[in-house]
Amino acid sequence: QVQLVESGGGLVQAGGSLSLSCVASGRTSSTYSVGWFRQAPGKDREFVGAIIWSGGITSYADSVKGRFTISRDNAKSTVYLQMNSLKPEDTAIYYCAARRYLGIATNIGGYDYWGQGTQVTVSS
Repeated sequence: QVQLVESGGGLVQAGGSLSLSCVASGRTSSTYSVGWFRQAPGKDREFVGAIIWSGGITSYADSVKGRFTISRDNAKSTVYLQMNSLKPEDTAIYYCAARRYLGIATNIGGYDYWGQGTQVTVSS
C-alpha cells in the first residue's frame, strides 16, 4: 500500500502563486509516476499533470502548461506542484495520485492510490 498526503493549499489572489506538496509513504518503490488532478465544484476531476519518479519526465494539461511545474525529490518521496499566474478558474480541490504501471496516465482510472486533497482558492 501507498499513502499520499497533500499540503500547501490555501487562498491566493489571481496572478499569485502557490506550491503544493505530495508526500508518499509505504511501498513507494512500487509506484512509477505521480499525477496531480483537480476537481472544481460541480465538475469532474481533471488531469493537471504528472511526473515519472525515475528521470523526472513530466506531462501537463494544456490548461496549465507554462504556468504549472511539477518536480520531485526522490529522497523525500515528495512531488511538488508549483502553480504560478493563478486564475480564478484554477480554484479546485487538488489531489495527487500514484500509478503502479509504466507510462503517464491522464485518466483517473490510471492511478492506484489517492491522497485526500487540498483546497486551492483563487480570488479575482
